[in-house]
Amino acid sequence: MNKTQAINLQKELAKKVISKNRLPSKIKTICGVDVSYNGDKAYCSAVILDKKSLSVIESQGSSCTVSAPYIPGLFMLREAKPILLTIKKLREDFDVLLVDGHGILHPRNCGLACYVGLKLDKPVIGVAKKLLCGEIQSNSKITLDGKILGYQIVNKKDIYVSVGHKINLRTAKKIVKEAILDCNWYPEPLKIADQKSKKLRN
Repeated sequence: MNKTQAINLQKELAKKVISKNRLPSKIKTICGVDVSYNGDKAYCSAVILDKKSLSVIESQGSSCTVSAPYIPGLFMLREAKPILLTIKKLREDFDVLLVDGHGILHPRNCGLACYVGLKLDKPVIGVAKKLLCGEIQSNSKITLDGKILGYQIVNKKDIYVSVGHKINLRTAKKIVKEAILDCNWYPEPLKIADQKSKKLRN
């Protein structure tokens, strides 16, 4: 898939993203997924945590070769393959997935979290460490083209939350905040997935 094809695909997929809650009445498990790189080799880890205790229920890892370079706004070309490959290995199911990347807070309203959510047909939240677009308001909401598309969680390091698929922003923000331990700034499922992906790489 070339750059033009990917951009056109994002525009089409953006129309299919559901920004309403399609969640179980009680969320019991959260999955976090993260990818580390060494050249063109991707090392991915997915971990499922108990939502209440934030203890690990299951962890899976995989590695694969990626051919796409890192292009801002087209993260899905590089990252989706190792993520989907690793999630496929999970034996346990999960209620919601956290992805290290943007959701609808994206120039074409279809970041990595949306792409993964649509592929899996599951609730997904985008949690990014850098702002790709949009303006942060005084109430920490992030607007783009006059629409509220994200939320800034202010901490030791700020993170940016947006809808990936099958969830609304209010619920996404609440889930992410509850997954951050007092001593940290990053949600526990993503923190553990990040640590495990780096361990795989090393």
